[in-house]
Amino acid sequence: MFTLTAAMDPKSGSVLTSVLTAGGKPIAVNAPTPDTVTLIFAGPSGPGLRMLDQVAILPKHKLEAAYASGAFAKSWSAATPPAELAGLGPFLLKEYTPGQRLVFERNPRYWRTAPNGDALPYLDRLVLEIVPDQNAELLRLQSGATDLTQDALRPDDYVPVKRLEQQGTLKMEEIGISTDADGLWFCLKPEARRKDPRWAFVQQPAFRQALSHAVDREAFAQTVFLGEAVPIWGPVTPGNREWFSPNVPRYPYDEAKAKALLKSLGLEDRNGNGVVEDAKGTEARFTLITQKGLTYYERGSAVIRDAAAKVGIAFDLAPLEVGAVYTRLQACDYDAVYMRVLLTDLDPAGNIDFWVSYGEGHPWNIASKTPATEWEARIDQLMAQQAATLDLEQRRTLFAEVQKVMAEGSPVLYFAAPRLYSAHSTRMRGGVPSVMRPHLLWNVDMLAVSAK
Repeated sequence: MFTLTAAMDPKSGSVLTSVLTAGGKPIAVNAPTPDTVTLIFAGPSGPGLRMLDQVAILPKHKLEAAYASGAFAKSWSAATPPAELAGLGPFLLKEYTPGQRLVFERNPRYWRTAPNGDALPYLDRLVLEIVPDQNAELLRLQSGATDLTQDALRPDDYVPVKRLEQQGTLKMEEIGISTDADGLWFCLKPEARRKDPRWAFVQQPAFRQALSHAVDREAFAQTVFLGEAVPIWGPVTPGNREWFSPNVPRYPYDEAKAKALLKSLGLEDRNGNGVVEDAKGTEARFTLITQKGLTYYERGSAVIRDAAAKVGIAFDLAPLEVGAVYTRLQACDYDAVYMRVLLTDLDPAGNIDFWVSYGEGHPWNIASKTPATEWEARIDQLMAQQAATLDLEQRRTLFAEVQKVMAEGSPVLYFAAPRLYSAHSTRMRGGVPSVMRPHLLWNVDMLAVSAK
């Protein structure tokens, strides 16, 4: 029996979901014959059938009753016995031990075949080990206890992994520039923060632009990612070559400019303690939360804290467990957060929840009933237009404008996008690294191992 073992870290997946609408209405679906599915769009759709890439096909015989009763969302959970689950993927969940591992076995009814006609997947079993610490994850890879890691390597790992590659133990591959980047944002939900005396200046784009000017992105890339990163100015990185716009407004490193912007908002260090405050004495002091145990989050937060302090903005760092971070995010129970919002598609229409004000993935103000600002209303308009445009070049032009408006509003500050590297054991075959997550497991049905 061939088994491939992968180490996972506990990073949560994307908080984004796709809104499957066209022309302002949900896509109508019917099945006129047993082997035909018809989709009717109420209006033009730029992404078209690409929208279905993120839609799971679920078993009617297992879930129809729960759907009819309104209990569909709770019908399957971590407590559901694996034998009760059914799916169309290459593997079936055999065993789940919370906090330790997931064991998958080959799905004998899997529909896909290899180019030579062989049945897929090649592997008989796949074991995903849940490893809560990145150092432990690397040690398991180095020792041969696992064959690959779920995420790309950390910059700190390049040298030891490269050494093992030279010894013939591991294989390391450059993937490209990440399509996801770490960002910093404040809670900007008016109903949650309006009573906070800091709201008067935090809601101003100039305040956030001042913070952007305070950070040296070149130094950030060197310190946080050990030089293996490129400076960026928005959520779309150069790794997303089809949709990246290099012409967004930039706020280059300039401490004097940062202090001038703060002063224009009435923020000055009036008592000489190093922190600017408004005329009422309200300091620009915040708690910055991030996910505990991830090197680039914790190091990035520290760099931002130190850079902000030089212009009079104070951050107290509070690393939290991932569950606590997401609970805070959903409730807007935080001052500021530094982490990564994972985009689930390179096409912006596939991540519309991030861009539009009413989206569940609009991190600084989740699911707003109405746009909180004029620039957010403008993005809503542009995103609706580009999602309903069939001409690709027109869609690119519209989305470039979206990126420009977003940069002017500066709800999320981005500093650097890392260059990604993957590593796996030399016995693994069939891996084709991708800049999209999961970097190596996306084609798990084609992965194989050679006998040692």
